[in-house]
Amino acid sequence: MAAVGGHPAQGGAAGGGTGPEGAPSEFRAAVAALDGSRLRPEVQLSPAPAPRRLAPYAFAVTASVEVDGEELADGRLVLLYDPAGQEAWNGEFRVVTMTRAELEPEMAGDPMLSEVGWAWLMDALQAHGAGHAEPSGTVSLCSSQYFGGLAERPASTEIEIRASWTPADGRFERHLAAWADLLCISAGLPPAAPAAQAPSEVTSLGGVVPMPARRRPRSH
Repeated sequence: MAAVGGHPAQGGAAGGGTGPEGAPSEFRAAVAALDGSRLRPEVQLSPAPAPRRLAPYAFAVTASVEVDGEELADGRLVLLYDPAGQEAWNGEFRVVTMTRAELEPEMAGDPMLSEVGWAWLMDALQAHGAGHAEPSGTVSLCSSQYFGGLAERPASTEIEIRASWTPADGRFERHLAAWADLLCISAGLPPAAPAAQAPSEVTSLGGVVPMPARRRPRSH
């Protein structure tokens, strides 16, 4: 299982932990909840620099979904905190995420794929009991066909889900777990069976239909 690390936006780039001693207790408690999260083993988390202009305090991690040494999806999660709140957030905290995965080329023609991608996120938040407000985001599809010196490379299609929402329950570990499951579903992995998980681990997705499983690693 993976533990969480990251960098606070204030007080220098201190990897992991809960940030500088001067950070508000609410922010330090939120980061501590992320630090204590346990995710399914396919999800590999790494600390990342946090953005410094979006909020007075921020914490960030990157993640990849890896199976048998192949990277099937990747992404980034940022937790923002503004003690004064921001009107657009309707709260003091904001979760900002990016999820990216390569699909089989024939899936690009599905006219409902963008709507389904957004539904995966909403269903994941609901399945994990992650109360939220003011969700917003985009689902982008990019298809690439290679020519000339690259003609031997197979055609590729990539989905990218960028989303943000306001945590409404203070259970930040649930939001991280929901996003991790979104990564896995985007990678074509089935949801974890509830019976296979310990009580301390995340709740598996219920009604979400995963992508058809495929083992193509992401192109770099």
